[in-house]
Amino acid sequence: MMNKANKQAMDRFKYEVANELGVNLKEGYNGDLTARENGSVGGMMVKKMIEKYESELSNK
Repeated sequence: MMNKANKQAMDRFKYEVANELGVNLKEGYNGDLTARENGSVGGMMVKKMIEKYESELSNK
């Protein structure tokens, strides 16, 4: 289970990625966004996390 600090960090990361992609993600209801917009945010988050992990592995 995610603690409060981790949840806040993931939320900041989510909004940062959404901003980079030009997706108007806001706190609360986001039912006006398409599945493609929401999926692009989640997909880019996973991509960035994998890239960071791989980078950390290669630096060991």
